[in-house]
Amino acid sequence: MKINVNNADIAFTAGTQKQFVRDPRPQIALSGRSNVGKSSLINTLLGRKSLARVSSAPGKTVTINFYNVDKKIYLVDLPGYGYAKRSFESKKVWSSLTEDYFLKNPSSDALKLVIQLIDVRTGPTDDDILMINMMIDNAIPFKIVATKADKLSKTALAARVRELEEEYFLGTDIKIIPFSSVSREGRDEVWKEILDVLD
Repeated sequence: MKINVNNADIAFTAGTQKQFVRDPRPQIALSGRSNVGKSSLINTLLGRKSLARVSSAPGKTVTINFYNVDKKIYLVDLPGYGYAKRSFESKKVWSSLTEDYFLKNPSSDALKLVIQLIDVRTGPTDDDILMINMMIDNAIPFKIVATKADKLSKTALAARVRELEEEYFLGTDIKIIPFSSVSREGRDEVWKEILDVLD
């Protein structure tokens, strides 16, 4: 499938299950803790500076944003999780909304891949591990993308990625893709993973 990544806009935002898209077009979801860099990844993938708003206040988004890319696929920005200062009520909304997206989505067959973001420096949090295990348990295909790769030297980055793969994913075929919105490292690799599941 050929996609013009520059032809993209936000299609709509869902705050409840009833607002989920009913559309057969493939969906690629982005998951990760608050402030891990989902908006920056979306902007980098689409060659835009501010299509997805990058917030300095973590945990701000408690909605699911659907980005229409070339009228062929949706990039789906899931709410960030794990923000300690978020109220109990908003945490419940996040948990319910995200769970509904994965398990009660009327277009669940359209979900082709989840891009699970982790911070390369800290590695996966307990919440990240819960999300990864949920996807494994429900046979949801996913790829791990380690953000903020520009914060480490090339040598340190390679060593860190190897360390994370050995610590968390030894004995699996899971490989971590290092990514930086600053240097754009990993952009082509992420697009390759997306296009591979669409062909």
